[in-house]
Amino acid sequence: MFSGFNVFRVGISFVIMCIFYMPTVNSLPELSPQKYFSTLQPGKASLAYFCQADSPRTSVFLEELNEAVRPLQDYGISVAKVNCVKEEISRYCGKEKDLMKAYLFKGNILLREFPTDTLFDVNAIVAHVLFALLFNEVKYITNLEDLQNIENALKGKANIIFSYVRAIGIPEHRAVMEAAFVYGTTYQFVLTTEIALLESIGSEDVEYAHLYFFHCKLVLDLTQQCRRTLMEQPLTTLNIHLFIKTMKAPLLTEVAEDPQQVSTVHLQLGLPLVFIVSQQATYEADRRTAEWVAWRLLGKAGVLLLLRDSLEVNIPQDANVVFKRAEEGVPVEFLVLHDVDLIISHVENNMHIEEIQEDEDNDMEGPDIDVQDDEVAETVFRDRKRKLPLELTVELTEETFNATVMASDSIVLFYAGWQAVSMAFLQSYIDVAVKLKGTSTMLLTRINCADWSDVCTKQNVTEFPIVKMYKKGENPVSYAGMLGTEDLLKFIQLNRISYPVNIISIQEAEEYLSGELYKDLISYSSVSVLGLFSPTMKTAKEDFSEAGNYLKGYVITGIYSEEDVLLLSTKYAASLPALLLARHTEGKIESVPLASTHAQDIVQIITDALLEMFPEITVENLPSYFRLQKPLLILFSDGTVNPQYKKAILTLVKQKYLDSFTPCWLNLKNTPVGRGILRAYFDPLPPLPLLVLVNLHSGGQVFAFPSDQAIIEENLVLWLKKLEAGLENHITILPAQEWKPPLPAYDFLSMIDAATSHRGTRKVPKCMKETDVQENDKEQHEDKSAVRKEPIETLRIKHWNRSNWFKEAEKSFRRDKEL
Repeated sequence: MFSGFNVFRVGISFVIMCIFYMPTVNSLPELSPQKYFSTLQPGKASLAYFCQADSPRTSVFLEELNEAVRPLQDYGISVAKVNCVKEEISRYCGKEKDLMKAYLFKGNILLREFPTDTLFDVNAIVAHVLFALLFNEVKYITNLEDLQNIENALKGKANIIFSYVRAIGIPEHRAVMEAAFVYGTTYQFVLTTEIALLESIGSEDVEYAHLYFFHCKLVLDLTQQCRRTLMEQPLTTLNIHLFIKTMKAPLLTEVAEDPQQVSTVHLQLGLPLVFIVSQQATYEADRRTAEWVAWRLLGKAGVLLLLRDSLEVNIPQDANVVFKRAEEGVPVEFLVLHDVDLIISHVENNMHIEEIQEDEDNDMEGPDIDVQDDEVAETVFRDRKRKLPLELTVELTEETFNATVMASDSIVLFYAGWQAVSMAFLQSYIDVAVKLKGTSTMLLTRINCADWSDVCTKQNVTEFPIVKMYKKGENPVSYAGMLGTEDLLKFIQLNRISYPVNIISIQEAEEYLSGELYKDLISYSSVSVLGLFSPTMKTAKEDFSEAGNYLKGYVITGIYSEEDVLLLSTKYAASLPALLLARHTEGKIESVPLASTHAQDIVQIITDALLEMFPEITVENLPSYFRLQKPLLILFSDGTVNPQYKKAILTLVKQKYLDSFTPCWLNLKNTPVGRGILRAYFDPLPPLPLLVLVNLHSGGQVFAFPSDQAIIEENLVLWLKKLEAGLENHITILPAQEWKPPLPAYDFLSMIDAATSHRGTRKVPKCMKETDVQENDKEQHEDKSAVRKEPIETLRIKHWNRSNWFKEAEKSFRRDKEL
């Protein structure tokens, strides 16, 4: 299985043949074809690409290759280029298409051809070369069956390192290959880029690279599954190395000495130690507990069994756990923890692992840092070679736009190819197209406003990215939700029907409220709203219809105004006009009277009604609750919230004790950023769960519910009264600061405003129809599109000058050739 690795280690040379001369890459050895082939030696590998003439087409490639010289030399790989000369004939100096490939040799044998665009940066170069040469050490798989076959074959023989990366050639792929170079003879490396395979082994967060250690060597029963340990740190070469070191360390060690003097490999790697205190009478039970804790903390901390009976040093009699931090000079902690989960929680909340910085050679050179827009631009730059199935959407132009959107119901993505957020959202948009493939009646399309600014201007597009829905006979509807796959998919699916739905009978109303009428849409809208109106309430019905139309794509709305509407209003104790809210997940139907029937008021009532009484806070829903401008009462939990805690808080909500607050809870497993939030509040972190009150909107004070008190109704009421009376001290005050991107970005909207400031500004009512805006624009300026085109074009040129200069150079070269 690992036979090819040692042969490979004999020596490798890496030679690149390029099609033009660049002064910036003089560090690369330059050889003639004859000299190059005379230097090839058996067992040594080389990659060659012959140079013929000057061309800007591969300048970026050669710059990246120059950056790859040093890291490749670290692995015994030399880098050079070969210049074609007329006196020497070589088939690698032939056609132009051959000159856009790199050829990997081992001795005189050709192993692999690489299109140069796959070697797009230093990470891709290192990753591809190692991947090709380590074909025995790294198995690439695409399905679960292949993984199971490898796992079964290695049970009782060797352990597996299984990794998922989003694409071949990215930094995470390079890190895995470099680890395989070192550990390929000891472990079987398995690699995949298939999200479905990662999901099938139980991974929840599939957006990031993953690495698992499969403990198969200890498994002798073929029917037993290998234990799996997930590496929770980012996939870098050094992190993988440290992770493997912890996997090689003993699972459990018995000691009988002062914990302050004990040192293991874990401390050297910056990980804490956990001592499970044991005594002779309970030794077997203590050892089982220690082994269980050790498996739970594998890769996070070292676990030792401390034999109290053999100790010369006294430890507190009631202490059953000793915790030793990795930092030198910090005294050990003696703890009383009678639950395994409490031990795990204490360790995870008190780990202070410094971020591991890669060598400068491994740093990826991103886009122009002076105009980078936070992490989005960096992510887009890293994924720029990821191939998207763009064929699942229709690309529109100025000639095809009107004909397409008029011929069929369409979803249109307006984006700018130079803008990071647009390109990031394009990936989500394509993911939606994948999910809807073969099932949707809506045509998914896209148009690049950087190329077709006139079309975007005429469609009132002033910011990017924007998604609009076009239906025959209806006004275009703009999507205003989160820029993610799930929220956009919900918007599209809920727009399969028109809103509000006209209910014509009591039976149909009951089916609507029970969820049976649109049961295929319930997964996208857990609440259905039914407006009840008498037939004579014409104005109220019109306002509700306007509100329902405004909310389409976000919630299911229906209207019932038949003669027997009083039967429904009586059954659900609702005085007309009223709203019935059917909460399908809870099986409840609530009635809300409509004191005001204005469309905006109805929208606000429905929006507020959609908020949960005690929600789980996530990155996606935080803005909805944050806009309430109330202090947040947050229960931090390491997993699902305790039902008793939830019951106590919901009881206080119903009793109106928490009307001044927004009670919620945060699952640190679903939202890991919560752990960083807690570190801003506490030092060190106490055990979970933690209940805190955060007054973000006034003063920034943070108050903590006493951790030694049970979270029950009586204690909560007493604590809240102390807060109201000013008898509780805050644990910290959050600084008043603006949340801005770490670096400035192009503000193209202000550029547009500046260019069109002579026209004045106009405010558009929230519920104003989009066609009204377009009609108003037409009334003000017939040549508006010409006025607005200029700043967009100007901005486009700025970005082209930055990132697409080679494309313009190529056009110029063609024009010169024609002349």
